[in-house]
Amino acid sequence: MTIAPANLLAVRRLLLNTLNVDPGRTRDEDLEPAEVGIVGDPAHRGGYHCGSDRVVAGDYSVVESPRDSAGLALYASALDVGQFRVQSGGRTHNLQTFSTWCVAQCVANTPDSRDIREIIYSPDGRVVRRWDRLGKRATGDSSHLWHTHFSFFRDSTKANRDQTPLFRRYLTTIGLLEDNDMTLEEHAWLDAVHKALTALDGRNSIGQIYTRMALGEDHTNPSYVSPHPTLRSLAAQLTALQSALATLSTKDFTDEPAIIQGVLAGLKPESIAAAIPPTMAKQVADELARRLVA
Repeated sequence: MTIAPANLLAVRRLLLNTLNVDPGRTRDEDLEPAEVGIVGDPAHRGGYHCGSDRVVAGDYSVVESPRDSAGLALYASALDVGQFRVQSGGRTHNLQTFSTWCVAQCVANTPDSRDIREIIYSPDGRVVRRWDRLGKRATGDSSHLWHTHFSFFRDSTKANRDQTPLFRRYLTTIGLLEDNDMTLEEHAWLDAVHKALTALDGRNSIGQIYTRMALGEDHTNPSYVSPHPTLRSLAAQLTALQSALATLSTKDFTDEPAIIQGVLAGLKPESIAAAIPPTMAKQVADELARRLVA
């Protein structure tokens, strides 16, 4: 049974949340839920509105691109958008201006439009045109005078790749959504940085990984010994140094007897005698005589 993929349902919600201005009642000006379709009705066979259970032999939505043949699944891979009319930024915006804007993005090959295979639309409500990325078709039936058809390469729906950026950018451009002043490349860069900061190998955050590396730990080998200094080894060395300094700070490194002995050893007897005050000379002589007798 063909089903609507999550990524196209997200586009549908975005458009309805923004362009169905009065969801409490049906108005010609609003984009109503019945006007945004993904899965074809039960009688629908073949084409991007059908999944693998409804495609037909030689189906163009499967055989003309390897992206489609490789992505074939039960998912429908198309979106129809009906009539709306809104005022924003002093201008009127409707299905026709929306469709021509989207086609211009596809022609410019913007990063957020590269999963779109084709757009069948009317630029003025009188003629039907078809932009085809593969350049195989240029027309569509008259029903596209009042609705625009988007086909997405099937591999993008199978992979559930986000398709809202193009449509969000349109709604931002016309002033219905707030602009955060970031380009698509900046968004992609920010996403890459975020992923790098939150997951290195799919199991642990990068912060935890680097903490273990700094500590010299390996989550797969408890007995791992780092060949390099780590936070833990450096902390142990610092603690030992602090203990040694604390011990040395309590010691008296002045050895007075040794200092005196060293000084006297370098003096002549005459110099020593000259250095003794007269009041102490007799006492020194008596002490020396006593020691010599002993």
